[in-house]
Amino acid sequence: MLSVAGTKSKAKGGMGQFPITQNVTVVEGGTANMTCRVDYNDNTSLQWSNPAQQTLFFGDKKALRDHRIELLRATSQELTIRIGDVSLSDEGLYTCSLFTMPVRTTKAFLTVLGVPRRPEITGFTKPAMEGEEITLTCSTTGSKPAANIRWFRNDKEVQGTQEVNATGKSFTVKSSLKFLVDKRDDGVAYTCGVEHVSLSSPYTTTEVLEIHYAPHVEITHSLIIPQEGQYFKLECISKGNPRPEPVLWFKDGGDLPDIERMIVEGRELTITTLNKTDNGTYRCEASNHVGTSSAEYTLFVYDPNALGQHGPDHALIGGVVAVVVFITLCLIIVVGRYLARHKGTYLTHEAKGAEDAPDADTAIINAEGNHVHAEEKKEYFI
Repeated sequence: MLSVAGTKSKAKGGMGQFPITQNVTVVEGGTANMTCRVDYNDNTSLQWSNPAQQTLFFGDKKALRDHRIELLRATSQELTIRIGDVSLSDEGLYTCSLFTMPVRTTKAFLTVLGVPRRPEITGFTKPAMEGEEITLTCSTTGSKPAANIRWFRNDKEVQGTQEVNATGKSFTVKSSLKFLVDKRDDGVAYTCGVEHVSLSSPYTTTEVLEIHYAPHVEITHSLIIPQEGQYFKLECISKGNPRPEPVLWFKDGGDLPDIERMIVEGRELTITTLNKTDNGTYRCEASNHVGTSSAEYTLFVYDPNALGQHGPDHALIGGVVAVVVFITLCLIIVVGRYLARHKGTYLTHEAKGAEDAPDADTAIINAEGNHVHAEEKKEYFI
C-alpha cells in the first residue's frame, strides 16, 4: 500500500483546526486503512463518508451496513476504519469531518489498482507451413491503469503493435506480431510479458512455434580418393519437418545395381569392396508432405597401382610450376632485348644522313646540316 501525506490542520484551537488525512493506494482485493485525526479535541466528533457521501462511521458508531468496513480505532483525536476486499468501485474521494461550528472537512483519495489477468497468446494454429503469414496476439484484461505488453523472440525483444481499450473502470490490452515464417522459426519461443505497477514481477506466457518445411539434403563421403578394394560409405544428411523418412538411394538414375555389396542402412549407403563398376552418379532423395529434395555425388574409383608412391597430385603440381617458371624467364629475356635495341637506335639518330654520303667531305657537310636542326629533333632520355 502506498500513502501520501494529506492536509494538516491550519490553526490551533478547536474552532480553527482541520482534520488530517492521507491519500491511500491499494491493490484490488486488498485492504485499505483510512485514518483521520486532529491534534487536540474538545469532545467534538469525527466522521468518515464515502465518495457517495454516505456516512460510514460517526465516531465509534457504524452507519452503513457493509461487512467489508470495520472500525479499527475511535478516540477523541483519531478515527481509523478498514475497508477489506477493495474493488475498483471503492475508488474515489473520502471525506473526514470534524463537527465543530462550522464543520471542518478534509478529503482523502483512495486509489485502487486493477491487477491484470494472466496473458494469453492466440492466433497460432500448429503447425504452420513455411512461407505462411501468421499473427500472434497477446491479451490481458482487468488492469488499471492500463498494463504494458512486451514481446521476446527467444531472449531478444521484438516490437509488437499494442491496442488499449477501456472496459468499465479497467482496461483490456492487446499486442500483436505479424510475420512470415520459415524453417528458422521452427522451435522458436515467443514470450509475451505483462508489466504493471501492481505486480512485483511480470506475468508471462510462451508459444513455441512449429513450422513444417521441405527437406534440405546433403551427401557426405568417407574417402577423399576412393580406391579399388576399399570400404566406402556415403551418408545422406536430410533436414526437414516432419523428418523425412526413409531416404532413397539411386545410381545413374536407376536402382542400386548390386544390393549384395551396396548396403543401405537408414541414411547410409555402404559399398563393401570398391571396383571400377561402381563409378557413376549416386543420388539421395528425401521427402515429406511439404516437398521432395535430393543431392548427388559422383564416384570415381582409382586404381591404386596407377596412383604411384606419392599419388597423382604431386607430379601434376610439379609440372605446372616448371611451365610457369619457363614462361616467366622467356618473357624477361624478350623484353630485355627489345629495350636494349631501341635504346641504341635513339642514340645514333642525329647522324642519320651522313652514312649515305659518297665521300668524306659530303658526309661532314651532311652531318653539319643535320646538326643545325639537332635541337629540333633531339630527344632526351634520363
